[in-house]
Amino acid sequence: MWTFLAVCSAILLGLYDAAKKQALKKNGVLAVLLVATALSTLFVSPFLRFGPGEDHLKLVFKAVLVTSSWVSGMVGLKLLPLTTVSMIKGSRPMFVVLFSIILFGETLSWMQWAGVVTVLAALFLLGRTSRGDATVEVRKAGFIWMAVSVITGVASALYDKHIMAGMEPLFVQSWTNLYITVILALCFLWQHANDRAQRSSFKWDWWILVVAVLITGADALYFFALKQPGAMLSVISVIRRAAVIVTFLCGVIFFKEGNVRAKGLNMLLMAAGVALLVIGS
Repeated sequence: MWTFLAVCSAILLGLYDAAKKQALKKNGVLAVLLVATALSTLFVSPFLRFGPGEDHLKLVFKAVLVTSSWVSGMVGLKLLPLTTVSMIKGSRPMFVVLFSIILFGETLSWMQWAGVVTVLAALFLLGRTSRGDATVEVRKAGFIWMAVSVITGVASALYDKHIMAGMEPLFVQSWTNLYITVILALCFLWQHANDRAQRSSFKWDWWILVVAVLITGADALYFFALKQPGAMLSVISVIRRAAVIVTFLCGVIFFKEGNVRAKGLNMLLMAAGVALLVIGS
């Protein structure tokens, strides 16, 4: 059951990334994230209830990790093509597996190690096939922002396994969303107070509502999957990153992005690596 929930979450996550790219055409990163997260918080607000102070401190820390991953990821999304971003984000399961070995003492089979090596090869080739996507400066900045997004995203995933042992999925989702909204609001106000160029008026875009709906559904399915008996974080993380396939296809079909053939081969290589990780798990 938890694998089915993870697959459904992956599909929504892939569509979510594509919707974010569209939403960023009219508004800045913080504005889109703030409004979308506030809407998502509204959707799950019926499940807000008081809990132990220790739990709330844990969720505040999670909110900081998630916010860092989202903001850096969306900055990278503005600088790089969707197809390139989808490939970079597809590397997250590999790092979850590696840190699971370090932190939780998990061991990898030969097939899982083969998957890790394959994903690394795909990332190396991505750096070569993405050279024509933007100028050197923009491309480097985009990759740096995406690296920050991946690192904080992996940390958040590992932390999820820890906190979900003693909390209910909707409690985690509702309060985390609320804390993320507060953090984003503070960042948004600080940005507007210190950067005159960012004081342009906000333009409502229905794509922001689509973003909010998709991330709400994707997160709910993810937390419920993680809560299921016998659920494995490494496998769930790998399955969720299969969303990269949906995102890649959206980049090709709707955004008409270039280098499709070369990136497509990289995508197949990464998919093979992910498949090896799933089968080996």
